[in-house]
Amino acid sequence: MEKLDQASSYRKLKSPNIKTRKRALKALHDVKRQKGTK
Repeated sequence: MEKLDQASSYRKLKSPNIKTRKRALKALHDVKRQKGTK
């Protein structure tokens, strides 16, 4: 499985695959949560 950084996550949000979209959304939420705690 490839690394989901912020840029690729935004790109995958446009995917027709539901699982891919949800996985990308979760990765973006995790990034935002990490930035909020620092």
